[in-house]
Amino acid sequence: MSSHQPRTITPSDLPKAITRYLGAHHAHDTATAVAAFTSDATVTDDGRTYRGAAAIEQWLNRSASEFTYTIELTEAQQTDPTHYVATHHLEGDFPGGVVDLRYQFSLRDDLIERLVIEP
Repeated sequence: MSSHQPRTITPSDLPKAITRYLGAHHAHDTATAVAAFTSDATVTDDGRTYRGAAAIEQWLNRSASEFTYTIELTEAQQTDPTHYVATHHLEGDFPGGVVDLRYQFSLRDDLIERLVIEP
């Protein structure tokens, strides 16, 4: 592992797979969101890991319907050529009502191989 310093970038400089996923997720377009992932991708959210396209699709559908919230991309960072962090500010009817979440992306072949979401 190399110890790259995270570098703050503008959200528009995030790779296409990430912006495609984020845009589709906000629009509740599950098919487009899933298409941004590799077929063997993993997503870890709320301490649970979802592996593969079918599991990720179920997670997206559930997270879209579970709570109502606004989400704003507040910061983007690149830690190395294939690793990015997109920090989002959420406000809504989920427990606590307000949270900043770090979406940590790992890319492979211009697709998302791994996504870890945590505060």
